[in-house]
Amino acid sequence: MALLAALTGAAGVCAQPASSYPDKPVRLLVGFPAGTGPDILARLLAQKLSETWGNANVIVDNKPGAGGVIAASEAARAPADGYTLLLGLTGNMVIAPVSYRKLPYDPAKDFVPVSQVVSNDFVLLTNPAKVPARNLAQFVDWSSKQPKSIFMGTFGAGTPGHFAAYIFGDAVKIKPEVVHYKNTGDALTGLISGDVHGMFASVGVSAPQVKAGKLAALAATGPARNPALPDVPTMKEQGQADLEITSWFGIFAPAQTPDGVIRKLSADVQKAIKSPEMQAKIEAAGFTPTGTTREEFARIIASDAKVWGDAVRTTGFKAD
Repeated sequence: MALLAALTGAAGVCAQPASSYPDKPVRLLVGFPAGTGPDILARLLAQKLSETWGNANVIVDNKPGAGGVIAASEAARAPADGYTLLLGLTGNMVIAPVSYRKLPYDPAKDFVPVSQVVSNDFVLLTNPAKVPARNLAQFVDWSSKQPKSIFMGTFGAGTPGHFAAYIFGDAVKIKPEVVHYKNTGDALTGLISGDVHGMFASVGVSAPQVKAGKLAALAATGPARNPALPDVPTMKEQGQADLEITSWFGIFAPAQTPDGVIRKLSADVQKAIKSPEMQAKIEAAGFTPTGTTREEFARIIASDAKVWGDAVRTTGFKAD
């Protein structure tokens, strides 16, 4: 409850009308390179908000590195005027505070949530030329028979894909050894080349490789099948009822941003995400559009802080 109060209350200071906001370009910081899932989503949202506002373009500013921590650090230091925003995600806003001994920002004190924009399902991937498994049970059986640990690629140490590998391993009683890459693209390349046996990746980023036959998708981690890969059954459908792993992306503003600006931002982001045009584009990219209120988003963050925090503490991982 303390986290929820901090997140929802930070914007209450310096409340003022926002009738003229925005009247100049807005910068949206993204902690991952061009072409990745967060970047694709950010550019879709930036285009829609630019159309909505008319007199103010939204400029996507990629600041990749450290699983999104670099971008969040810069956003935390930005002026609290609504003209620098962050596309935050589970990794840098929920996992990082637990996995870093010294994080250069505090999500609860340095930011206020504006709106969760999408939830993000993962998919368990293998290389069909290297791993003779075509469903979850076959993969677990094959993994358990290997003389050494299987290698699971991740799209960065401390990211949801990292801990998803451990959560999965605990559930099916195997002990994977994780191999960290700089980003999802590098991890997918490593999987295709046979350097690792499997990985969890976002549906949207991995779907093209799956459809091309380069990778096999064995199970989706969301509550239902993802429209981008409708033929891939969920973990629940394959006997793992409690194995649901999802993350999210959402818009954050620096703490002390005027309340009137936050309210307008939240309303405009919700309207953008819930438009039929945006929903179709978001689903085609492999995400599930949400467009929550800021209060709903704060509750989601508080709940996920416990779930992912427990996962991090179980592994004993520290990012620094």
